[in-house]
Parts: sequence; C-alpha cells; structure tokens
Amino acid sequence: MRRPAAPLARHLLRARDLIDRAYAEPLSVADLARGASVSPAYFSRGFKAAFGETPHQYLMSRRMERAKALLRDGQRSVTEVCMAVGFASLGSFSTQFRRFTGESPSAYRERSRHQEPPLVPGCYPRMWTRPRP
Repeated sequence: MRRPAAPLARHLLRARDLIDRAYAEPLSVADLARGASVSPAYFSRGFKAAFGETPHQYLMSRRMERAKALLRDGQRSVTEVCMAVGFASLGSFSTQFRRFTGESPSAYRERSRHQEPPLVPGCYPRMWTRPRP
C-alpha cells in the first residue's frame, strides 16, 4: 500500500526544520526517519525527491554554511567553529569543509579577511534612502 504524498511531505518539512534548528546536534538519518515514522531508506528517497539532496548532504550544507559565517566573523578559532557546527573531530571537519568549499577552513578565513564586501546594486540604497510620498 502506497502512502499519500501530502503527509510524508509534511514529515519531510518537519525533518528539514529539525535539521535547520539542530544542525550542531548528532542527527542521523535513522533518527530523522524514526521521527517521520518511515524507514530510513524510504525517508532518504523521499527527502532527496522533495529537496534535491539527501538528508546527510542537507545537514552537511547547513553545517558548512554556518561554519563559513563563523569563520568570516573571525571571533572563534577553527577548532571552536568545528565544535560549534557539530563536528567532533577537527580532521573530519577540515575534510568536509575542503570538499564543500575547495579550501581549508584557515585558508577560507584568511581569504575572507582580505575580500572586499559584496557590491550592492545602486537601486537597493536608493530604495531605502528615497523620500517617501
């Protein structure tokens, strides 16, 4: 018997929200699937079909986005950033970071220090500074 798509989609959205909220916690596909009341394989296939990436890939991309923001901020060491985004090992964090960005966390931090802030299109400041009727 085939499950209806709408309830599963709701569970998938909840699982994605859980990943967004608790990306630093030790989340596994089995735990996420258990929360959605489906098997891990069925959950992974549904998640990939709905969001275009596996639950693990989604979790890693959330962690890497947060790690990049923390490294750009420059207030924490690479080890502190590693722990803050849910990795227990600096080696596995560095490997995953290099896989996602193409450079080491230290090199990313150094490059972002010397990088100019992104240019803002002229229409954007005009939109906020233009007198309103």
